[in-house]
Amino acid sequence: MTTILPGDARYQEMTVGHNTRWVGTPDTVKVVHDTAQVAAVVQEAVAAGKRIAVRGGGHCYADFVFNPGVKTLIDMTQMDEVYYDSSHNAFVVEAGATLLHAYQALYKGWGVALPGGLCYSVGIGGHIAGGGFGLLSRQYGITVDHLYAVEIVIVEADGTVRIKKATREATDPHRDLWWAHTGGGGGNFGVVTRYFFRSPGAFGSTPANQLMSPPKDVYLSAVSLPWADFDKDKFISLVRHYGDWHERNSTLDSPASALTSLLVMNHRSNGNIGIITQLDASVPNARQLIEDYLVEITSPTGVETAPLAEAVGEQGPLPEFFTPRKLPWLTSVRLLGTNNPALTNPTLRSANKSAYHRKGFTAAQAGSLYNHLTRTDFSNPVANVMLFGYGSKVNTVHADDTASAQRDSVFKALYATQWSTAADDAENTGWLREVYTEVYSTSGGYPVPNAATDGCYVNYPDADITDPAQNTSGVAWTTLYYKDHYPRLQQVKKRYDPMNVFRHAQSIALP
Repeated sequence: MTTILPGDARYQEMTVGHNTRWVGTPDTVKVVHDTAQVAAVVQEAVAAGKRIAVRGGGHCYADFVFNPGVKTLIDMTQMDEVYYDSSHNAFVVEAGATLLHAYQALYKGWGVALPGGLCYSVGIGGHIAGGGFGLLSRQYGITVDHLYAVEIVIVEADGTVRIKKATREATDPHRDLWWAHTGGGGGNFGVVTRYFFRSPGAFGSTPANQLMSPPKDVYLSAVSLPWADFDKDKFISLVRHYGDWHERNSTLDSPASALTSLLVMNHRSNGNIGIITQLDASVPNARQLIEDYLVEITSPTGVETAPLAEAVGEQGPLPEFFTPRKLPWLTSVRLLGTNNPALTNPTLRSANKSAYHRKGFTAAQAGSLYNHLTRTDFSNPVANVMLFGYGSKVNTVHADDTASAQRDSVFKALYATQWSTAADDAENTGWLREVYTEVYSTSGGYPVPNAATDGCYVNYPDADITDPAQNTSGVAWTTLYYKDHYPRLQQVKKRYDPMNVFRHAQSIALP
């Protein structure tokens, strides 16, 4: 174990994450290497009455980790091993591993994968606990659909630290603790040290049969639509056709059920709107399905597609994919994960909001998007609204089977902006609040669970969601994240963290 104190040259680097708006001031940073060390650090902090937080990849959008109240910061980044555990017939990924490291280790070692996120440097620890998703989720479900067990350091009512392992087995007395980590969010119940993955329906004891196998190859497409060619009606048409397509193609009986597409709508100052699409190359007529999809959502606008020669959202240029191109799956993962200027710049500040959509945007909502994306009193080329295909395999799991309750949505929306200096904080956060609030104005400024929307994604924490001045929906933030699951999560909290050791601004509260 390594202890880093405020006078250490490494301290500054260790107390700030991907979003540089949040900087911590802990008394100590503990860089741990195994579960026993985690338990020792937690025991010491509890005895001293010091608040604990855990850092994995450092991608928390809010100040849950890098917060002035945190006095002991546990850095998991050296706990990043990936291996097969024959006693559980499951793959173990330590909680400090990043997504790209886990993808490469699983695939190169055994030919298996997880349907996780795009961002290469996101840490597994928080990503899994919130119900991670990615480009393979429409085909294989979300990450927690493949979670077999968690190993977690908890604190009992008398202050004693214990190491628990909880599985999805019906007979496991700690099964609810496993369930809470299938979408209940990170930093709520203890310190996860290891995740165990085995897909439903796995058979035998051969490692390659225990977890989903990704496509051998995928088709990747990237096109842009010039903002200069859009007026409001054409923009509304694009957004509406994206939603219509996903409403009709988000069940497993659609030939395009595995097709995942990102519609990245940058502020007009960027110059372009981007569409990035991926599909398993083994799907019959895969390339034609992508081409048909692009025609269906773009041709009604009358705007011609062009090569993606400039960055859109967090994705860098991809001009060579104007025509769908076949790539080995892992190559596509590495390309999209690292071709990301926002991830490779460690100095950016950011703000984000999210929504699950059961239906596409109305014409009025799409018009609101247009109004804010074309504002002349605000100019930021990386400010954007991104729609990310969802549903299909995700929606075949019953809402109560995991803590991830949103199981009938067809796409997610991420509202995001990044910038460089504190002087621009108010301008960027103000724009983000205004576009989001107006889009969901008919439901109090938030995408409440109803026929069209289904709340917010807990892995994209939103500081405004608990503020009644911003969230005027009358729907509790806990319902927006967890729907009807919150009382059950509170009972898990009561059993496994009765002292409320693991807490932050939006943590599960004791009942």
